[in-house]
Amino acid sequence: MAALVAVAARGCGGLWRRARQRGAGQPGPGPGPFPRGQRAVACNARGGAVPAGKSGLAPWVPVVGLEIHAQISSNSKLFSGSQVQFAAPPNSLVSFFDASLPGTLPAGYQITQQRVPIAVNGSLSYSLCIDNKMSQMVTKIVRIKQIQLEQDSGKSLHDDTRSQTLVDLNRAGVGLMEVVMEPDMCCGEEAAAAVRELQLILQTLGSSQAVMAEGQLRVDANVSVHHPGEPYGVRTEVKNINSIRFLAKAIDYEIQRQIEELENGGTILNETRAFDSKLGCTVPMRDKEGKQDYRFMPEPNLPPLILYDAKSLPANMNHQQVINIDWIHERLPDLPSVKRKKLVEQYGILPEHSFTLLNEEGLAEFFERVVKQTQMKPKKVIGWILKDLLSYLKQHSLTVKESPVSSFVLADLLNLLEKKEISSTAAKQVLAELWKGEGKTPLEIVKEQKLELLQDQKELEQICQAVIDGHKNEVMAIKAGNPKVLNKLIGLVQKKTQGRSSPVLVKQLLEKKLSG
Repeated sequence: MAALVAVAARGCGGLWRRARQRGAGQPGPGPGPFPRGQRAVACNARGGAVPAGKSGLAPWVPVVGLEIHAQISSNSKLFSGSQVQFAAPPNSLVSFFDASLPGTLPAGYQITQQRVPIAVNGSLSYSLCIDNKMSQMVTKIVRIKQIQLEQDSGKSLHDDTRSQTLVDLNRAGVGLMEVVMEPDMCCGEEAAAAVRELQLILQTLGSSQAVMAEGQLRVDANVSVHHPGEPYGVRTEVKNINSIRFLAKAIDYEIQRQIEELENGGTILNETRAFDSKLGCTVPMRDKEGKQDYRFMPEPNLPPLILYDAKSLPANMNHQQVINIDWIHERLPDLPSVKRKKLVEQYGILPEHSFTLLNEEGLAEFFERVVKQTQMKPKKVIGWILKDLLSYLKQHSLTVKESPVSSFVLADLLNLLEKKEISSTAAKQVLAELWKGEGKTPLEIVKEQKLELLQDQKELEQICQAVIDGHKNEVMAIKAGNPKVLNKLIGLVQKKTQGRSSPVLVKQLLEKKLSG
């Protein structure tokens, strides 16, 4: 938690009770991020708003703000010693305090920071593609209103068959950091890119594992639309989205739903909605019109959480018992943006490749290990990592850590290719065999399947001549000024040699014979 604080801002936080008002409907995080008069952001990377709809009125401007709850990395809950564990049996990780049983200090409310959050006035830079082209990327910034520390609440399990609701308190009291972003985004793509960058930062710092599938990172999206120059429209809140892909879909659907509703003469309700991933749409949960969701009161049994920097740290204070954010900041690892920059500068790869390396956990480290162990240039290694290895992993739903091909083995294979002992076609065949995980080395597979590069040039010349003699039409097309047909002849030679010939050498031999 302290690591994230060092990046975001400096300050202190008071802990407050947050109790739901009778009849209130929203279990959200208090003050929303949609103050009137804030600027709207264009709806795509190029800077245009959503075009006019059926009514032919001015373009619509969507406005998106996010409230993100990240589970802090801790083995125990915030104010009790109960263990934190995913998928534990219901109510198996609950202390008397978590359950607010009689005889414990009353805790029938949520503890949060309201007036003095742990950090304020930050920002997050993120990048996204223009027109889905990785080669064209733009960097944007979303302002962070505040980061606050709070408790998670229990979970309700609704059994429609039996018409009953069950309560699981395993999550009650688990420590969360809530990141409240200003409404500076305008579409699902931007929101997804911002959340993914935040997720990488949290994982890099160790502040949170941020595994969305395990509920360690959950997103609430506030969405509204308005015409340029007009006040912001009524917003809806789409709650508890636990997938970056679903986040983008939910926001884009909600934007379009609101536009269609308004253009058909309807009104937008200030309500909480949920995203149904099976139907691909948002559905109403509860109405928030005219309801005060929460009331706040100071928590007298908890002292303020105070953060110090080097200047404000008292001289007589035990340094091991306080949080010095300057000390933490000096020891932070490189953030994702710095890592990407270093990858580009050190290895000469394209910026878009650096994004892919960091987006897959462990892939950047895998790439660097291969580069250190092979004679092949990094620009060529990156192709094998992203096009071949990564496609294998995704095809078999494996992580980098689960890859049957280690960085050492891949480097060994690429060294054979770089030394011109095998062709690129043969290298791909060897990689396919390595993927079976039988424990063989690349060289053993090459020898077993006789994939060594053909060294007898006379034999190769004879094969080239046979291909030329058997394909008169292609030869005529090449001589008539269509050099692309030469690739077909090269492929035919490769086929006859079972991938054991060098495409470069084959091309040279064919060109020599065709020009003679």
